[in-house]
Amino acid sequence: MDEASRVARCGILFSSREFALAIPSILRQQSRTAMPDNASAGEFQNSEPRDFRTTHWSMVLRAGDSQSPDSAQALERLCRTYWYPLYAFVRRKGHSHEEAQDLTQGFFEKLLSKDYLADADRQRGKFRTFLLTSFSHFLANEWDRSRTLKRGGNVVLVSLDAEAEAEERYKLEPVDNASADKIFEQRWAHTLMATVLERLAAETEAKRFEALKHFLTGDDAESYAGAAAQLGISVAAVTSAIHRLRARFGALLRDEISNTVASPEEVEGEIVHLMNVLAQ
Repeated sequence: MDEASRVARCGILFSSREFALAIPSILRQQSRTAMPDNASAGEFQNSEPRDFRTTHWSMVLRAGDSQSPDSAQALERLCRTYWYPLYAFVRRKGHSHEEAQDLTQGFFEKLLSKDYLADADRQRGKFRTFLLTSFSHFLANEWDRSRTLKRGGNVVLVSLDAEAEAEERYKLEPVDNASADKIFEQRWAHTLMATVLERLAAETEAKRFEALKHFLTGDDAESYAGAAAQLGISVAAVTSAIHRLRARFGALLRDEISNTVASPEEVEGEIVHLMNVLAQ
């Protein structure tokens, strides 16, 4: 992706490369920053760490062919989140807007209603790998049969408005020779970062987030005074708040990554992969 490409969520507009450069220092800071009770109380909502066994993809893998309600809900949440990366993948393959909608929706209907999880367990892979491998298999072998499925079947992951928005979003993709696989990887990375930013914004008091969000990827000390005046607190308090915001961003990034891998040991490698994709 060229340098003009952006990740935009929650009123934040940063280059992907800025995030790629900022993530290592944010994670180092997160690993050594403790959230003091008197500083963090009420600052971030829903900030309790989760047991890895309850993350979305690990729940799906553990469920195997049981199709438990928790597993089904976890898989549906992951599919809904990563709908657009697959849509962009199939559009880059040369399919029309309408075909891409039908293919993506048809694939997720199959994924949520049939036993793809046994294969996922054997692969012991990451969600993005499983998703792209399964979708490629679907495109190669099942497109003809899927065309007979009625639109709007039993599983509706995104609304018609969201599908229309997906095409508008695709029109903003850079016109280059990037392969469909690369487009998928880039959209996966941007979707993951957008999800992290949205979670951070939802957890943080709105005025505080608005004043501090731009410090996630930069450290312009001269701007601290302006943020302090905006929030009505001291520069020292702003400095501490920025450190805590970055630490919470790092924790949410790890948490969101853990939603898409099968074991804790895979988290660090997936973070490195994320940074490499963002830096492209």
